[in-house]
Amino acid sequence: MASDSQQRGIELAGKTRGTGPRGEHDREGFIALVAGTAESLVRNEGFRALGMRRLAAAIGYAPNSIYNAVGDLDQVVLRVNARTLARLHAALEAVIDPKRAPRDNALALADAYLVFVAADPRVWSLLFEHLAAPDQPFPPWYAAALAEPVGLVDTVLAPLIAEPDERRRAVAALWAALHGLASLSTSRKLAVLTPDPPRDLARLLVGRFLG
Repeated sequence: MASDSQQRGIELAGKTRGTGPRGEHDREGFIALVAGTAESLVRNEGFRALGMRRLAAAIGYAPNSIYNAVGDLDQVVLRVNARTLARLHAALEAVIDPKRAPRDNALALADAYLVFVAADPRVWSLLFEHLAAPDQPFPPWYAAALAEPVGLVDTVLAPLIAEPDERRRAVAALWAALHGLASLSTSRKLAVLTPDPPRDLARLLVGRFLG
């Protein structure tokens, strides 16, 4: 729930702008509005288009209302990234088949990850290209959003790598490697290294890694 000062900030901003009806959003609804609009700006124009004034104008509130309810631009980015992680988790979960061998499910996850990245590269890149204060812990709600897709991969690899700490490192190594492959692919730089399709390389990477 919003504090009294936060709610007054939202309502006052809407009244001041004249385009955000007073009381139209509770705090969670307002955060969703901000995150969804920020995501659209990044998707259509890239991260450089995302600024507090531009974002406030797009939703019809004054910038102060975003600071009150969401926080600074770093917090807005985390909200966008949490949405991206939720979509990624759903996309990965959809390709897992309990009847398949774990190795085949791991290959399916690699395929799904590359498809996800290729479909929304600008929003996906925000996960890694704009990290706020990396030496500071993430808010609990963001840590939970990050844990879902990571935990899914961990579960798929569990029958193949029994030791938990080794499996944790394997998840990190595979994710980092696939991220690099996806980055080169979406930036059209992969062709400098090889004419092979990214999907073939991803499957080679995961298959060889898992033996």
